[in-house]
Amino acid sequence: MVADNILSPTKKSGFFFVHKKSNMTSHDVVWQIKKKFNLDKVGHTGTLDPLASGLLIICIGKATKLAFLFDHLDKTYQGVFVFNQKYDTLDVTGKLIDTTNIVLNEQLIQNSFACFHQQTYLQTPPMFSAVKVNGQKMYHLARKNQTITLPPKEVTIHHLEAQSNLKDNQISFITRVSKGTYIRSLAQDIASKMNTFGALSSLQRIAIGSYSKQLTKTIDALTLDDLVEDISFFATCDKIILNNYLIKLVKNGIYLDHRQCITEKPFIVQDSNHNFIAYYDVFEKNKYYPRYFF
Repeated sequence: MVADNILSPTKKSGFFFVHKKSNMTSHDVVWQIKKKFNLDKVGHTGTLDPLASGLLIICIGKATKLAFLFDHLDKTYQGVFVFNQKYDTLDVTGKLIDTTNIVLNEQLIQNSFACFHQQTYLQTPPMFSAVKVNGQKMYHLARKNQTITLPPKEVTIHHLEAQSNLKDNQISFITRVSKGTYIRSLAQDIASKMNTFGALSSLQRIAIGSYSKQLTKTIDALTLDDLVEDISFFATCDKIILNNYLIKLVKNGIYLDHRQCITEKPFIVQDSNHNFIAYYDVFEKNKYYPRYFF
């Protein structure tokens, strides 16, 4: 008898849309799903800080190699900024290291938000982050009181809007940002425009691209029926059908070229029965490499 919580051979690769609770690490979610469903290969498409809750996309089986599908997608968050307080982690889970009594008002907040709304700027990642320096994650160095200033990275704040009035130096917000944006750093950067300190009080990721929190379930509520199979993510992809001889070569990892296909976009290779065989991406002009096998 096969246990109910073991993946069947016909449904062994795909994604779970998980609601991560606050005070959990992304690794905690991966570990709990591994344990719940007796899985070997489990990963995620992008870390959520322990403070944050919301959408975490979990990759299962071969789909752990498909995290790149989500790399370029914007992220949408709701949360609360707190001003006049400085934390070593840039959020309220850290050590409070300074305070000030700058008098803030709605107009000052709006002017500061406007400096970032629909803007691209150079953002410095926080010391307490998973960015690696010489093979070590920054937060490991930070806990050893080693200070390293990382070079700033270009990020885009596509949308930034206050969702409440200022109260007790706190204000709720919604923002949509590009890949690699740290909302904790954004809190600090917004505050610096007002000559004060800023930190993140709470955060929820409500969307990754078009994938919203409405798709999510908590780990406890999750079942295997919630696994979204890898093939469903390629429905709109261009497709080409190759003969049996070429299909054998494709399965062995052959590069394709203009003799099989001329395109500037990734595509799916299918056999004569329309089975998905491989996902190919552009290597150089008129040359394509296999990035994923079904």
